[in-house]
Amino acid sequence: MAAQPLLRHFHLLWQFTRRDVVGRYRGSLLGLGWTLLSPLMMLAAFTLVFYGFFNLKWPVEATGSAQMDFSLQVFAGLLTFNWFAEGVNRAPGLVTSQPNLVTKVVFPLTLLPWSCVLAASFQALTSLCLLLVLTALLTGPSVTWLALPLIVAPFALLLVGLGLWLSALGVYLRDLGPMMALFTSILMFLSPIFYPLSTVPEAWQSTFLLNPLALLITQLREVIFLHQWPALLPLAGLTLAGLMMIVSGYWLFNKLRGGFADVL
Repeated sequence: MAAQPLLRHFHLLWQFTRRDVVGRYRGSLLGLGWTLLSPLMMLAAFTLVFYGFFNLKWPVEATGSAQMDFSLQVFAGLLTFNWFAEGVNRAPGLVTSQPNLVTKVVFPLTLLPWSCVLAASFQALTSLCLLLVLTALLTGPSVTWLALPLIVAPFALLLVGLGLWLSALGVYLRDLGPMMALFTSILMFLSPIFYPLSTVPEAWQSTFLLNPLALLITQLREVIFLHQWPALLPLAGLTLAGLMMIVSGYWLFNKLRGGFADVL
């Protein structure tokens, strides 16, 4: 039932996502070139700071290049975090920022969280492709990279489910936006972005993996850098959680939708 509006309005979803992606860089000199230039500059800054200034090294050597190893590991964590942060930080304002779609036009509002996640995924996948190219130049490609969709897809489902919840509640709870911004800032330090999961005390590691970000970052690093196949049981749990969030999110969204026009 949740998939019916998505399939029926797929062309509309594509148009909204495309407008979102292109609109970010409309009028700029490089246009969509910023999607590649931004992660390149970020990676260069990581290499300069972490290795050039502080000479930091990752506890487990993965790429064979001390200059790039720490930077690539952190880059993998940050691209995951930025993907998550963009999705959940924008979600509370998706409906309130489009009042005309609520009050004047018959529009499938549940497409907005899907469009938001797809637009965020465009930048994340661009950064991921850059990461794979640089890693391939250092260590060569790996057959385990074929498993990357199994890691990324469940997380995308979870983001859509969170988007449905947050966009519906955000109409009534205007403090939800600042709360999510604060939450994601705290979550950055509670996720293994700047450090590997192995440095967390063993007694806390299983608790850390309840954080979807920690699970995704760890699985990405193992598949990309260590050439290990992902653990299927945690991914199955993440997929189930994502599907449950989507189904319950659709239910909540449709339950609250009748009052959107009155509030806006």
